[in-house]
Amino acid sequence: MRRILIALAATTMIVGAAAAQTAETTTTETFVTAKPTDVLSYNLVNLNVTNNANESIGEIKDLVLSEGQLTGYIVSVGGVLGMGERYVIVSPKAVKITYVENDKKWTAVMDATKDQLKAAPEFKYEGRWKR
Repeated sequence: MRRILIALAATTMIVGAAAAQTAETTTTETFVTAKPTDVLSYNLVNLNVTNNANESIGEIKDLVLSEGQLTGYIVSVGGVLGMGERYVIVSPKAVKITYVENDKKWTAVMDATKDQLKAAPEFKYEGRWKR
């Protein structure tokens, strides 16, 4: 009986070692914690974009995500009350998003003019992006 238990234990260790060598273990992080420096999308959508001269040059209307990463802000340019506005995609690196603690509000500043944004390639909500 003792020999059977020893043989069984040895076999289990060998099989376990072989399985451990061939099995790949991947873990996916399911839950994360927001840091105080993180920004929520609702803080950005409809946020007015100004330039360095504090002139209003557009408004963030949407976010572009690619493979889980923020790759662009869709900014509305021109128009009045939603009429005649057009959209351009701006790199997140080009827009400085800041939270002003004293005012309890978010700001978006970009080193550009209205004319530069109007001259940028237009983005249209069509095809897979149709609203």
